Amino acid sequence: MIQPLHDIRVLDLSRVYAAPAGAMTLGDLGADVIRVEPPGGSDSMREWGPFINGESTYYLCANRNKRSITLNLKSVEGKEQFLKLVEKSDVVIENFKTGTMKKLGLDYEILKNRNPKIIYCAVTGFGQTGPLGTLPGFDPVVQAMSGLMDVTGQPDGEPTKVGIPIADIITSGYVALSIVSAIRQRDMTGEGQFIDLSLLDVQVASMANVASAYLNTGMVSERKGNQHNNVTPYQVFQTEDYPIMICAGNDGLFRKLADAMGHPEWGVDTRFVSNNDRKQHEGELVGLIEGVLITKSSEEWVTILSDAKVPVGRVNTIQQALEQEQILDREGVETVEHPAGPIKLLASPLKHSGLNVKTRYAPPTIGQHTEEVLDELLGNKVIEDSFTAKNKVI
Repeated sequence: MIQPLHDIRVLDLSRVYAAPAGAMTLGDLGADVIRVEPPGGSDSMREWGPFINGESTYYLCANRNKRSITLNLKSVEGKEQFLKLVEKSDVVIENFKTGTMKKLGLDYEILKNRNPKIIYCAVTGFGQTGPLGTLPGFDPVVQAMSGLMDVTGQPDGEPTKVGIPIADIITSGYVALSIVSAIRQRDMTGEGQFIDLSLLDVQVASMANVASAYLNTGMVSERKGNQHNNVTPYQVFQTEDYPIMICAGNDGLFRKLADAMGHPEWGVDTRFVSNNDRKQHEGELVGLIEGVLITKSSEEWVTILSDAKVPVGRVNTIQQALEQEQILDREGVETVEHPAGPIKLLASPLKHSGLNVKTRYAPPTIGQHTEEVLDELLGNKVIEDSFTAKNKVI
């Protein structure tokens, strides 16, 4: 089966998560993604544990379906090899601080002169312009600055970051989408372009209903813990053993919930008939629901409410989440061979009738494919060199 990006080559100079994960998605779609690192490596994510046979599990989660080469972009030889690779590539992805590639003499204008069709994607904390454009920005800083932390956490607790690097993860999707869109536009115009992606831009744009409420009504959302600012009941409840999440997102679902819990009268109670009514009497309603849910186990309630078509799920640990039947049935976890031994990865969630996404390459070790790639693309014989470490041409 031909993959949609089978004829696209990507040079991935990125580090940490947002940009590497975006490049990984392109690799999942069939692109030849070549990870470019300096000799010895530069990605701090390789240093973040826990480790399996010396390999960072953090690094592994964002780098499947790539090949790895080492190039010293500060050397004349390494820089020229990179420019020759640019001539044979479609996309360059980097997430250095603004201005770094220009200092190296490898900014978009230089690359465009070598290949007018090149698509250059720069991912930074704050973008290429504005008063913060030259500053570094990591995911937790962006979560704080975007307002996300202020609406996350318990009402009487401190602002809280999300437990995963959510700004990075959302941005990675925009990396892939922006590049695929630029490829499509190039198909029509024959020209490449520069993509300027900012983690802060993406995370602010992702504030969705919270931002819309403020912009249009002046409402400033508050931290509500596991409750919802606008909908009731839409929160975590404790059962006899484990907590469950219930989302009765409209009046019809609330009536189904009331019926399934053995209290159809709640559905016609004037305090609870509409969502507006339920929000005004939220404390009373939550108390009634809690009093009933505590009488049965989470498994019993999930079965009862699922049968009634009420959105519900147990609050799982990561172990429970990855071992649940639904994930196993849809092959959400895969095992691949790696130089360090078999490793487990989260599989791509892309499932199309005409697309066969599979892992062709395990996350590469540093420079694992240097000789293979340079020989394949440039016809170079590569030798060991103490200065350029497998990057000097003879």
